[in-house]
Amino acid sequence: VQLQASGGGLVQPGGSLRLSCAASGFGLDYLTIGWFRQAPGKEREEVSCISRRDGSLHYVDSVKDRFTISRDNYNNTWYLQMNDLKPEDTAVYYCAAGAGCYPGADLVGVLSWGQGTLVTVSS
Repeated sequence: VQLQASGGGLVQPGGSLRLSCAASGFGLDYLTIGWFRQAPGKEREEVSCISRRDGSLHYVDSVKDRFTISRDNYNNTWYLQMNDLKPEDTAVYYCAAGAGCYPGADLVGVLSWGQGTLVTVSS
């Protein structure tokens, strides 16, 4: 599975961005996509993912009610709509393909990573 992330950029606090993750390759029907981020000097953290089993959406607490993950099945593209962005959201964001998604945005069985896209929230 190949993943191509895009959509990062510079935005002011309170602004919005939409990240995209275009997926291609064999086995997409058996995988789901999640978003991770890594801020400067910090460990990578899970942000959001979609359960392949029941379609439920999962988020890390710090982005709940601000970020929305979605999927365009026809185009095999996943999105992360990010609203009310804060400086602490500044990070390189990655999408990844995994076998399952659980509460807390726990993406398990990660098989493939996209390249990162930088999101900078600053005035």
